[in-house]
Amino acid sequence: MNDKRPFVIIIVISLVGLVLLTKLFMIQVMDDSFTRRAERNAIQRVVDHPYRGLIYDRNGELLVYNNPIFDLMVVPKEFSVKDTAKFLSIFGIEKEDLVTAYNAAKKYSSVKPSPMIKQISSTDFAKIQDFLIDYPGLFITTRSVRSYPTPIAAHALGYIGEINARQLERDSSDYYEQGDYVGLSGMERFYEDELRGQKGVKYKMVNVRGVDKGPFKDGAYDTASVAGINLTSTLDRELQLYGEHLMEGKTGSVVAIEPKTGEILAMISAPFYDPNELTGADFGKNYSILNSMDSKPFLNRPVMARYPPGSIFKIVQSLIGLQEGILFPETTFACNRSLVACHNHPSPVNLFGAIRNSCNPYYHQAFRRIINQEISSNTFKDTQIGLDAWREKVMKFGLGGKLGVDMVGEYGGDVPSSKLYDRVYGEGRWKYSTIYSLSIGQGELQVTPLQMANLAAIFANKGYYYTPHLIKAVDGDPTRIPAKFRIKNDVGVDPKHFDLIQDAMAEALYGTANRAIIQDLVIAGKTGTAQNPHGEDHSVFVAFAPKDDPKIAIAVYVENAGWGGRAAASTASLMIEKYLRGQITRPQLEEYVLANNFIY
Repeated sequence: MNDKRPFVIIIVISLVGLVLLTKLFMIQVMDDSFTRRAERNAIQRVVDHPYRGLIYDRNGELLVYNNPIFDLMVVPKEFSVKDTAKFLSIFGIEKEDLVTAYNAAKKYSSVKPSPMIKQISSTDFAKIQDFLIDYPGLFITTRSVRSYPTPIAAHALGYIGEINARQLERDSSDYYEQGDYVGLSGMERFYEDELRGQKGVKYKMVNVRGVDKGPFKDGAYDTASVAGINLTSTLDRELQLYGEHLMEGKTGSVVAIEPKTGEILAMISAPFYDPNELTGADFGKNYSILNSMDSKPFLNRPVMARYPPGSIFKIVQSLIGLQEGILFPETTFACNRSLVACHNHPSPVNLFGAIRNSCNPYYHQAFRRIINQEISSNTFKDTQIGLDAWREKVMKFGLGGKLGVDMVGEYGGDVPSSKLYDRVYGEGRWKYSTIYSLSIGQGELQVTPLQMANLAAIFANKGYYYTPHLIKAVDGDPTRIPAKFRIKNDVGVDPKHFDLIQDAMAEALYGTANRAIIQDLVIAGKTGTAQNPHGEDHSVFVAFAPKDDPKIAIAVYVENAGWGGRAAASTASLMIEKYLRGQITRPQLEEYVLANNFIY
């Protein structure tokens, strides 16, 4: 038995050797994967990032363009540094930042490129480009950042930034890679697919030191990038610029709409910021500063802030009452201040006078007629039935939910239903005296400034609106905007009822907003003063002009500025004059608004 051991050992060794020889033969002769892998190691894949589409205003003025910048990319497996101090000095990077960037790149992939130094300017790139050949695994890729020739409309235009890990995970298109830039807000985010373009890829041969030896196979596998699609926005550059000038130092919103199309002419959220602050290498620092401000400059107030509509809601009440045959032009009520407070004006008043003088007691009594129609003998049940029927009519005016503007992050308003009061007071335990504040646009009613401007457009159009939107054409073609923006939305009120409303709104300027009057230009408007339990009331004004051929509808909301006939009406009137006439003929009113001092 002992004599067989050497023989067994020889057999085992022979078998192992045969296996190894067979494997070596397969690797060297039959299998070319190692050859191809070695070839790939000598080929550098460089992504050719496209320029994002440009954005123009409605008159062809450039609002957003691209500036080239450079990213220093690293392939961790190939990267090595012998003299760290020299490297840090050449590339202008701190050691901690180098370690952090390298570790992040390695975590992502040891063989795929990741950004090491982002957004290098052309000047800084010129300083480092000659040193790149000394560091294997490093190469430059060209990108672009957004620039704004006129620093306006930051909230509407939005900004781009580096895609984060969560967005990468949700990218079902498999388009993005770590380090890519993506639209994060405004038009940049909503129209990301149109603006981003298509990436290209170039393959080039490099030696062991990373020196470029020319295109791989004469560029046979290269693909060219395709620039993003240009967008024409609905914004009017000059009107937006002027509106931001008027709102400087204030908190609030201005939204102007072309009534016949729903195109947004101006969208101002104050306080605002210079969009150029969120571009380039200082993006992170500036973002942190802006985000920490108590004034909340990132809050897009036209679509995110919600307020009571105040007295402008009386127009909606009037139209519902007229359509339902509950109110008539001759319907008259006394200005009974024991019901609700009001200011001095003639009494009694009919519907025209109620709108002109913004009579609170009139709408207290009119709203009761709308709600309590004696469908049920039980006053609690009757109020519930009436409120829900009224709510359904109000929501046709684009209230109580999102309008659907082409902007991510829009909030809806709120029109309360009976379910809300059932939760608060208990079912069958509330009646008209509980909800009467809704009659004058207070209480639980909430609207956004965009919805207010849309109401003005409805009043101008005599009963319909197009969903407000920020893009007029895609690649020069107006039919390529989302189809929903070309659909007419009817509010369910006969156009004939708007004649009285428009005439009364035109007269209202002489009753509550005489500052808004423009000689030889008929403006129809309505003031509002939204109650604010935390300080001065908010100033509200909606209007459209010219009355008989409306070209602009506008809503202005200035927080803590008091009566609507002051700040809001004055600002709206100046905006209307600027848009329709191209110049301001009332410098004293402009000075009053700019002074930010609204003592009447």
